[in-house]
Amino acid sequence: MVDAYIFDVFGTCVDWRESVAREVAEHLPGVDAHAFADAWRGEYQPAMERIRAGGRGYVALDDLHMENLAIVSERFGVTAPDPEALNRAWEKLDPWPDTVAGLTALKRQAIIAPCSNGSIALMTRLARHGGLPWDCILGAEIAQDYKTKPVVYLASCAALRLPPERVMMVAAHNDDLEAARVLGLKTGFVPRPTEYGPNQTTDLEPSADWDVIATDLQDLAAQVGA
Repeated sequence: MVDAYIFDVFGTCVDWRESVAREVAEHLPGVDAHAFADAWRGEYQPAMERIRAGGRGYVALDDLHMENLAIVSERFGVTAPDPEALNRAWEKLDPWPDTVAGLTALKRQAIIAPCSNGSIALMTRLARHGGLPWDCILGAEIAQDYKTKPVVYLASCAALRLPPERVMMVAAHNDDLEAARVLGLKTGFVPRPTEYGPNQTTDLEPSADWDVIATDLQDLAAQVGA
């Protein structure tokens, strides 16, 4: 039993690929929408790594997404009529079918909050879009850094005035859980085998004996008695 569950969001709670591809198809007709979405997401880690490595001060993910949109648009040889509107695709990501029910069940037992690389503004609008019932918004912006840096997990625990061992990090990504476990957080793994499309090869299975290994968020809630 823990006092709070904190969650990775992109991929774990929401289906970014299909949702972004839908918006790309609307704003850039004629472009391979899934290829564009994959390329846009492909710039995500490199952009954050420059900040994690100390080569750049903290920049909110909203702004990194806009910079990455410009990079990918040039690569594809296209220009969005309204880039800011297309960038808001990241605020319109649909939850996986089990997400809202699973979060709602867990909320009856403990605090629930995102521990995401998304900004407070992005996470708030995303929650409104998908009906995600968070108690508060935690993650990168309060830490002024990006996962998997330890400060992001520890800042989330500190904001709740909880020791790490009373908090569970829930994610579909093994590296997220590895970083959290080292710091003393409990860990919950939920696979999302189509996050990157039908040919995904990563994070299909747990890489360690995480505290909870579930099939989805509703199963995780059931396993912890929520």
